[in-house]
Amino acid sequence: MKEGIHPNYREVVFQDMSNGFEFITRSTLQSKETIEIDGKTYPLFKCDTTSESHPFFTGAQQRVIETGRIEKFRQKFGNRTGKAA
Repeated sequence: MKEGIHPNYREVVFQDMSNGFEFITRSTLQSKETIEIDGKTYPLFKCDTTSESHPFFTGAQQRVIETGRIEKFRQKFGNRTGKAA
């Protein structure tokens, strides 16, 4: 690799702000905030949503039961029959 052109790839802590969940992964992210975990200091990135709090991953997502296009059409227009002109 060429020297001086690549960003610093290091371990970073991502923290979910809605529930406090933290995980460490590698990233090139630049952050002014730091956090200490197990005696080591890591850069900190605060996330609004992670897989620990997102409704899709937690199963708390409400599923909307939708009828198909044909059923919607029939409900809207009923049994109207008309002859094309």
